Amino acid sequence: MDATGQADLVRSGQVTAAELLAEARERIRILNPLLNAVVTELEVPPLGNALTGEQSSVEAPFPGVPFMVKDLALEIAGTPFSEGSRWLAGNVSRSDQELAQRFRRAGLAVTGKTNTCEFGLSPHCEPLLHGATRNPWDLALSTSGSSGGSAAAVAAGIVPMAHGNDLGGSLRYPAAWCGLFGLKPTRGRVPLGPEYGDVAGGLAAEFALTRTVRDAAALLDAVAGPSAGDPYCAPTQLRPYTAEAATAPGRLRIAATAAPNGRQQVHPDYRRAFDATVDLLASLGHEVTEAHPEPLDRAGHRAIRAVYGAAAGWIEGYWRRRLNRGPEPGEIEPYTEVLFERGRKVSAADYLQGVEELQRFSRRIAGFFEGYDLWLTPTVGWPPLPLGTLTGPADDPLRGEREAGRFLMFDGEYANITGNPAMSVPLAVDSAGLPIGMSFLASFGAEGTLFRLAAQLEQASPWAGRRPAVMLSESAPQPSSSESR
Repeated sequence: MDATGQADLVRSGQVTAAELLAEARERIRILNPLLNAVVTELEVPPLGNALTGEQSSVEAPFPGVPFMVKDLALEIAGTPFSEGSRWLAGNVSRSDQELAQRFRRAGLAVTGKTNTCEFGLSPHCEPLLHGATRNPWDLALSTSGSSGGSAAAVAAGIVPMAHGNDLGGSLRYPAAWCGLFGLKPTRGRVPLGPEYGDVAGGLAAEFALTRTVRDAAALLDAVAGPSAGDPYCAPTQLRPYTAEAATAPGRLRIAATAAPNGRQQVHPDYRRAFDATVDLLASLGHEVTEAHPEPLDRAGHRAIRAVYGAAAGWIEGYWRRRLNRGPEPGEIEPYTEVLFERGRKVSAADYLQGVEELQRFSRRIAGFFEGYDLWLTPTVGWPPLPLGTLTGPADDPLRGEREAGRFLMFDGEYANITGNPAMSVPLAVDSAGLPIGMSFLASFGAEGTLFRLAAQLEQASPWAGRRPAVMLSESAPQPSSSESR
């Protein structure tokens, strides 16, 4: 069952929160040795301790439902917090982030922390500290990243949904490769505080990976809203997202582009899936037009390099101050070393000019959405790659960055640059039976539009019944010959 279904069982008295937790623990025991998705198991306090005011455990939206938190950015007091880095091994969080408290108030039982690449800086989930997370659909393949541990845990059924965050696609890419629904909310919709406010000029967003649209809608209802001192403010939520998901979307104007960068090739299976999605949308009464917003120009790409470079420099400086020491030899992975070096070369002027350029680009994108409700592309352009392909070894630290260009070709970072909400919807499978995600970018603050369409697509082309082999069997399936694909 999804999280909403499990919550209904608890509310009706058919199962207890303790029974749900025991089941999740058993799934961790059986499946995590195969997947390496969970890096820390956590003690779960009694449900009543997580609730405040007059709210009862039954009234919480997810009473006792097992949940995982990605081991990046979202801190929980007294728990290990490594962000996938050997530099941070043994580090323990000093306080809670606001979002962690909101997850608890929603009744969720945070049973563990999930794997991530080092500092979330790469589109994979293979840190040297914890080892690689394997894709439940094929254990020889990558989950993408950086929220790959959470994606694997949800896709395999260890938990029905799990936290993730997104600085350039890190919720949507693993959703696409693991067959999940992945929503990146509007900038400011979910708080980053109190530890963080403006992360990389507002590029970062927090939320979760789910198997169903209704779970994402109910979870966003539970955690959305400003926190005191937030530097950004999302447009006011007009009604519950659960109500949006229960409402027909009407006739939407959808721009559609198979290859918006215009340079790389799209895998034939992905092109077929894209064309089938266009046909499905048309059959549902939507107006679909081949069109795309103005792409990033040379100045925009320079701005991206400056802002992401500054973000890497900020990460290094932040942890030097917090740990009161720099990394020892061997504590930082080769690719991260390159990014830190890039960050040291970005001046304050470079960063601020980059932010201004990206804000100009955002205004141009806003103009595009005056004529369209949504922009459709494949979430990624290529099937999951073999483990190790996206990493950067010492003798070639930029290898993964080059390889990522094969599938990170739909400018998923547009949602992060603009702050607009976006979603990856698992609408197809490829010739090998692996999931394919389709991406929809909406205008600023328009999560309601995304939920209305997502629910319609979920009904028209259901995906919840598709299950990876790891989820279906308690035996230990071995990596397949897909390593040669």
